Order: sequence, then structure tokens, then C-alpha cells
Amino acid sequence: MKDNFNRDIHYLRLSVTDKCNLRCIYCMPEAGVAKLRHEDILSIEEIAEIVQATAACGVTKVRITGGEPLVRRGIIDLCRKVARTDGIREVCLTSNGILLPQFVDELKSAGVNRLNISLDSLDRDTYKKITRSDSLDDALVGIQAALETGFDAIKINAVLIGGINDNEILGLLKMTRKYNVDVRFIELMPVGECANWASSRFCSAQSILQLAPELREIGTDGVSKTYILPGGLGSVGLISPISSHFCPTCNKIRITSEGKLKPCLHTSEEINLRGLHGAELEETIRNAIYKKPRKHVLDEGEPSAAARNMNEIGG
Repeated sequence: MKDNFNRDIHYLRLSVTDKCNLRCIYCMPEAGVAKLRHEDILSIEEIAEIVQATAACGVTKVRITGGEPLVRRGIIDLCRKVARTDGIREVCLTSNGILLPQFVDELKSAGVNRLNISLDSLDRDTYKKITRSDSLDDALVGIQAALETGFDAIKINAVLIGGINDNEILGLLKMTRKYNVDVRFIELMPVGECANWASSRFCSAQSILQLAPELREIGTDGVSKTYILPGGLGSVGLISPISSHFCPTCNKIRITSEGKLKPCLHTSEEINLRGLHGAELEETIRNAIYKKPRKHVLDEGEPSAAARNMNEIGG
């Protein structure tokens, strides 16, 4: 389906829980957030119905997120239902990796094609500072388990934070020499917890090209500009929502774990889907897609209007 600016909207980011086993400093407060009650989040049956309606509107790719989606009860059944939905051709899942060893085989059997694994640091102390958890070893074991399971693609996502992990760029890049993974550097966005952080915390993804001039551009992958290191097995992705926004080619909508559709991450607009069925549900989704905003205003120095932490919206 096309929106009002002729963009083809075919990608759904679907949050299945607001809960997480980490407390990343850019995602949620140290004390956590008030968790939704079980009855406040979409049931697996409600999710299946909503995914079916989005597929009828042209969605072909679903990324399952959280919070941490692997803490959601029934996650394998949920993934299987999404993967079996007519029209859905690709199912991805974003995880912090900690619980992956016990789930990778079932995830692949359920129809998950690709994994994105969040890893902001390879240094134990820095990882602990960012995540407020001493779980780096568990995350690395999870990445290894994913590599051994044979997913179509594995991406390692690192959020750049000035003065905290920007000195680890070269170390993270080296992962692409050893493994067939796509290490993606993502610019920190002024959303939720970090909406009012100092400008020094926000690093341009382009700074990576200055640190590693040997990187050779090979194309694009969705919103990511893609590069390779000479002799590398994997690739490097730069995602620049601030310094070089990709709004003109944005192809996604988001649905939160309590059933709110967000046409754009950075607006406060949230359209309730819960309780809608059939033609009414589908028509509400179509209208939301058509009215999707042209662009965000983060590159103009304005904070995000999302007004919620990322774990509540869906990472």
C-alpha cells in the first residue's frame, strides 16, 4: 500500500512485550518502568489477527521486537502464527541475545528468517554501564548460538554513545572479519530517556568512515548504507536517522504491545487497534498508513514527540 507521499509501506515492527531483562541507559530508567498488566497487552490471537490485517494492507515483512521478545510467554507460537500468515514473506526478531541459546532452534523451526542482536560493547565494564547488567558473556554465547543455527542473516546492532562506547568502533568492526555478520552502527536518537542528553552523546555514523577509511561502500540494505572491510566475511552498516534521515524512503509502521499503531516513531500519534476486527480493523490500518507523516524533525534540533521510552514503543 502507498501512503500519501507514494512510499510503499510493507514493513511492520511489532512489539510483543514492554518487559526486558536489561535496563539499557538509552532505553529505560534504572528502576525500570511501570509494567503493563498481562491483560493490557495483546494476546497471541489478537496479534495474529492484526498481522493478518496488515498483510491485507500490503505488509510483507514483520520484525518482532520488545522490550526483549524472548521474555514473552508463548513467543514461539506467536512467531509461528506470524510466519504462517498469508502474504508475510519474512519474519525477523530483535533480541539482546541473552536468552537465545535456549530458543534459536525453535525460532528457526517456527519460521524466523533473520535475527538482529543488540550489542553496544565488547568491553565488560562498558557493557555493564550501558545495560546495567553484567551479562556480556551471556550475550556473546547467544550470538555464537545464532551463528551455529544457520539463520538467513544475523545483524549486530550497536548504538553509538559519545564518551561511552565510541572508542570501541574499531573493535566492533573487526567482528565482520571473523564472522559473516552485518555489524550496524546506529545513531543515538533523542527519544525517551536520552531526549535531553548533551549533544556530545550523539555521534554521527559518518565518523566511522573517518576512523576506518578502508571501508568500501557496496550499496544499501533497507535504511542502512553498507560497507565491507577488505577480506571481511561480513559487512558494516551505517544507520543515520539524525545526520542523514531516511524519511523519504521509510517503509514501516509500528504496533506497540498494547495494540497502538504508530505511523512514525517520532510522533505522539498512536491509533488504537485493540477491539477492532475485520473490515473495521483493516480500514483503520489503511487510513493510518495513508496519513503517515512525511518526515520527523529530529534533524532540525527538535526532540522526538514520541513521549515514551523505546521499550514501551518497540525497539
